[in-house]
Amino acid sequence: MEKCREKREWGEKVSRLGGKVRIEKVLTDKVAPEWKEKKVQGEEKARGEGKASGEKRSQGKERVSKGDGRGFKRGRGEGQAREEQLSKDQGKGRVDKERVEELGWVEEQGRDKAGKQREEQTPGERKGRGQGKGRGVGKVWAEDPEKGEARYRTRYQGRARARRKGRCEEMGGGGAKSGGETRCKCKCRCTTRGSSRTGESWSHVARCPAMYPAGPAWPKLRVLRALWALLAVLLAPWRLWAKEDIQECIWHVVLIKFEAVGEEGRSDRFFDLEPLESLDSVFSLLVDAPTDQNEKYLGFPYYLKINYSCGGESSEAQVRKGHLTGLKPLVLVTFQSPVNFHRWKIEQLQIQMEAAPFRSKERCNAEEVCAMSWYTPMPIKNGSVVMYVDVRSNGLGPFVQNKRFHVNINGFLQKQQDNTLQFTVGNEIFNLIPRYFINVPSRPLWHTVNQTPVLILGGIPDEKSVLLTDTSFTDFFLVELNIDSCWVGSFYCPQASFTATIYDAIATESTLFIRQNQLVYYFTGTYVTLHESNQGSGSWVRVLANECIKKLCPVHAHGNGSEYIMALTTGKREGYVHFGTITDGRVSFELLPRQRSVCEGLQVVNCSIIWAVFIAGDYNLLLLVQMEDPTTRKYFQVVSYDLVSNYLAILYTIPEFIPDARGLEFLMLLGTESHTTFLMVPKGMFYNQYSNLLYIWGNFLLQSYNYENFIYLADFPKEQSIKYLVNSFRGDMAIVTETEEIWYLLEGSYRMYKLFPSRGWEVHINLQVMHQSSVYTPNETMVTLFYEDTKLYQLVYLMKNQQGQLVKRHVPVEQLLMYQQLSNHYFFKRQGSHLTLSFTNFCPFSVMRLRDLPNPQVYSRQERYQARPPRVVEPSGFHNENSLAVYQGLVYYLLCLHSEYHKPYADRVHDSTWSWSNKKQDRDYYFYLASNSQSPGNVYIDMASYEKIYDLKADYELPERIFLDKGTSYVFSVFLRVGGQSLEFTPERVLTSEELKSTVDLGVVLADPGCIEAVVKQKFLINRNSVLFRVTLSDKRSCFDQGLSGHHLLETSMLLKVAGAVGHCFQNTHQGPRMQGNLMVPVLIGCPPGKRLAFDITYTLQYNRLQNKHYFDCVRVDPEMPCFLFRDVFYPFFLIQDLVTGDSGSFQGSYVLKVVGGGPTLDTIREYSEEEIYRFNSPLDKTHSLIWTTKNTTTTKDSAFNIMSHQSLGIEWLCLENSPCYDAVPHTIFAPEFFFKVLVSNRGVDKSTYCDYQLIFLLHIHGLPLSAKRAFFILMVSSSVFIGLVTLYIIFCLLLPVMVKAWNSLRWKINNIIMSESYYTYTSRNCSGTSETRSTVSSRASSSDSSKVAEANQRAPEQTWKKKPLVT
Repeated sequence: MEKCREKREWGEKVSRLGGKVRIEKVLTDKVAPEWKEKKVQGEEKARGEGKASGEKRSQGKERVSKGDGRGFKRGRGEGQAREEQLSKDQGKGRVDKERVEELGWVEEQGRDKAGKQREEQTPGERKGRGQGKGRGVGKVWAEDPEKGEARYRTRYQGRARARRKGRCEEMGGGGAKSGGETRCKCKCRCTTRGSSRTGESWSHVARCPAMYPAGPAWPKLRVLRALWALLAVLLAPWRLWAKEDIQECIWHVVLIKFEAVGEEGRSDRFFDLEPLESLDSVFSLLVDAPTDQNEKYLGFPYYLKINYSCGGESSEAQVRKGHLTGLKPLVLVTFQSPVNFHRWKIEQLQIQMEAAPFRSKERCNAEEVCAMSWYTPMPIKNGSVVMYVDVRSNGLGPFVQNKRFHVNINGFLQKQQDNTLQFTVGNEIFNLIPRYFINVPSRPLWHTVNQTPVLILGGIPDEKSVLLTDTSFTDFFLVELNIDSCWVGSFYCPQASFTATIYDAIATESTLFIRQNQLVYYFTGTYVTLHESNQGSGSWVRVLANECIKKLCPVHAHGNGSEYIMALTTGKREGYVHFGTITDGRVSFELLPRQRSVCEGLQVVNCSIIWAVFIAGDYNLLLLVQMEDPTTRKYFQVVSYDLVSNYLAILYTIPEFIPDARGLEFLMLLGTESHTTFLMVPKGMFYNQYSNLLYIWGNFLLQSYNYENFIYLADFPKEQSIKYLVNSFRGDMAIVTETEEIWYLLEGSYRMYKLFPSRGWEVHINLQVMHQSSVYTPNETMVTLFYEDTKLYQLVYLMKNQQGQLVKRHVPVEQLLMYQQLSNHYFFKRQGSHLTLSFTNFCPFSVMRLRDLPNPQVYSRQERYQARPPRVVEPSGFHNENSLAVYQGLVYYLLCLHSEYHKPYADRVHDSTWSWSNKKQDRDYYFYLASNSQSPGNVYIDMASYEKIYDLKADYELPERIFLDKGTSYVFSVFLRVGGQSLEFTPERVLTSEELKSTVDLGVVLADPGCIEAVVKQKFLINRNSVLFRVTLSDKRSCFDQGLSGHHLLETSMLLKVAGAVGHCFQNTHQGPRMQGNLMVPVLIGCPPGKRLAFDITYTLQYNRLQNKHYFDCVRVDPEMPCFLFRDVFYPFFLIQDLVTGDSGSFQGSYVLKVVGGGPTLDTIREYSEEEIYRFNSPLDKTHSLIWTTKNTTTTKDSAFNIMSHQSLGIEWLCLENSPCYDAVPHTIFAPEFFFKVLVSNRGVDKSTYCDYQLIFLLHIHGLPLSAKRAFFILMVSSSVFIGLVTLYIIFCLLLPVMVKAWNSLRWKINNIIMSESYYTYTSRNCSGTSETRSTVSSRASSSDSSKVAEANQRAPEQTWKKKPLVT
């Protein structure tokens, strides 16, 4: 047989996926399998860690030259070498097909969004893509009869058809547009279709299917290829994001009520917190399902309704397409921990849900669906009022970018009688008048970071109104406050003018504060999940009524279970600070300093407090004080006041004039530097509790790590004056000046960047105008600037076509810095006869990656549950209201299991969902019912879908925060590659280790080097021009005592810095550029959340049975609380359970055991006083009050209590005469019982951890002995009763015969008396009658007497026999 060779037009796309070169084959309508792809991917060393030279999206299209009609994109390594092998001898036009299939390459045809061939022309070349075929797939060019254009079509062939076809393909070319059919010399029929245009290169392709020799088929190979095809289909959505022409889609999430599911165009506010009790009717139908019919299932009052839009337009067809292509939104709800950790348990809890599709209830003429959405329950957790909702795709269907939403509870709403919502703080205004915002200075947005559900912003001129939002200004309301506006001026509180403007507005977790003139008000919202009662304010409460308040100062970070606010006074209280504390919505103020004013403490005549900063961890108050001395000018000092010791000290005196930096970026202020003639005018301070950086700002910017030594940042112009600062608390800070300029500073560096106005901002504005962006207009006013999730946002008022609009928009800091860098550092380089534009790259590395990251849950302490919706039996897959209600009930029950899991007795399985294990055993049966459409309620519940996740993997980034226990470490690696990437394939020069060392260097900045340490080890990868840094962050066991889980943590941070990377290094992502080379992570030292001590009842029972050779439980067995016998030695064991990672192990540390309460029954248990606890548990007690003792000789330092461990010799119960368990009175015939309330704590005796494990549990003891007196009394009473009973028995036995004989004699005498009396009575009656009657009666009487005598003889034969002798 004559073989036909082929020449094809190849278009390979080289991309970086997982650090390997991958030749991507992407079909237009289908996805072709990648045969033997491993041979292309396996050579990571040949190409290094980097990217192929042509992998950027801007160059991600294959180029076809005019000369040979072929094009390929070059890469590095073996993949590029193989690519070159295929491109050899192009003039011969021959390519071996077996080699092509071995390399697993397939042609790729680019298409535009409409599905037509995409053609782009560059100078001197034409771009083109061709699509090859894998096994069993045929692709042909088809002519569009309407447009006359060539379009690409995919046709899947059967195996038989593929075998019948020949193996030959031919390519031809010509100058004129043509198309036709050509036959090969072989016996197969090959169809050739071509298309060309005048002046353009064209290809004429003839295809024949492959001819296979006769022989058996290879099923293994077919299965392998089928698996590769399936893998290609699964990986296709992940490749799509790398394409340039992908349509940008975004998620949309709204909150709706439970009863409004399916309604279009509706959204509700989050204020109703009562659980629904109407799910019983739904769950009662699930009679043969893995649910408990005896359980009461509740539901949440809200759903999350999810949709998406592409290109800024929402379309029902788009949503339907996403559903039909397998798109399912995955929703991750994160609950923010509450402020008051004394009331609520501190935990980082998440629940991941899969959204369920639901058809709209609107009228629809289509057969299946018109409009649809996805729904998930919106869960609520006690103690949390701030929730973050992250929505992402499941990887199928269209690519939709991940997005985070703020879904917060609004406690300042109430429902009216007509079911409408109204604000409790005031009246909503629906008209945004332009004068409220145009030419009005911007103002800061003050609130407790990450804890505030509702934000407020004042500053509206001459109006007592504020902007209020519960979605971080995604939407907002203008509310006129219901305050009295009583402006009182007096001699001690002078007021130059009065206005209705709200000057200062501060929001906390549940309380809002405002200042109008000299008056301060607060309003507490109604948050049942926080306060467990409806204790919200009915109206605004005026505080500090007799004080003259000139300013409110915020405290951005909470601490010690409370939030704080400070009010600066003027007039008669000048030099004092009113320090406010907010705990559970209760507000209290204290006048500080307590003893005397700051002016008196500093011994100055006149002083004024300009600003105040509170450091909650140190109970320290920092004051910026202006001094006025008659002999000198005004000067400023930083003063410290300790709230514990009432100590007032001067920390730093600010220089009078601005220092002269002489061209330096920063200057250390030592007192020897020269100064300019500009006065330093400080206006405020800012403190970052993570980095320990204190900033003093005015017409300058100073920063300090220890509050005493300051650094002057010289980049900020002394002609400007700072109005306020905003900080992300993750290393970024933005500065707003009085002239509305925006500056940017990266903490840990000293270089400041001007963002607005700047050349980079002009470039950005021009690009946005070209894109016809609706959030940028020439006439706009900035209202405020704030950080949200480490991103900088503006709230701006736009005027467009005489219409005003208030919008929230992102400030692209990275893009602005990139534009400035490109604008300032470019040059022209001559290449031949023309000049080319080049840019200087100041970044010291080309690639930066994080490697060897440990599992994040151990350090981030993030607990995560997973809940998938029940499956519906309906073929279309759409849910109904009942199935969504079942989803609500199951999610609610899952969170209930989580909250109820914290009990003192450890379960047999360390998992909050272990009680569902018996339901999971029958999952095959329930699946069988669902497979046969027999599931009750037409829903199938898979209990394995409701579980807790313990094995989350790192996502190539550092965790949001790191918790370190005593002596623990966090280890990871930083990979840095040196050198850029060229578009031309030229060998890269290999650098030596000394060159690598001088090029890149990694530094670690620790906020508290006395508490944590970092060790960095570097390894040079010379063959890859890379350096690998191994970073170990460890706790030094020196800065924390012991605390409860999640309580009183020491806040610090770690900052990774690559030398020379700040402001110069950026990484291009599908979400825009991202800054590299500077990573800041908060570090929390102490007892991590999610750890607890539990009583190991299972092992305790086993060990006690083994040591005591027996075990006797109570008569009435309680499986939840087994009994222990009093006379047996008690050996307790405990577990350390990690609720985050699922680890559970025996507690190996030391602990102190105390009995702190008890009683003979559960209802009579009482708490013991401190004095009683000492007497009942201390071995030093001399009052004979001990309840227990042990043979261990180890005691605490004061010898007050015994120290126990898992190796202790056990506990012997004593219950001495003055103890509460002494002389227990039995209530039944069984031995006395007693319930001990036992406290176990390792505080002060266990040096292996920062955790103060405290466990209180009930211990049931039975078989208690009686006291000696009570036992003797019971013995005497029992003996007396016994002896009495025996005596009575003996007497009874002796007198019984005599008593029987006497009784018989008495009966005989009574019978004789009765008989004789009857005889004489009868005789007297007969004598008084007539003779006739007498004879008749006599005969009847004789017979009657005869019968009576016979009857008497039968009754008493013995007595009759005894009478005979008497008669005779």
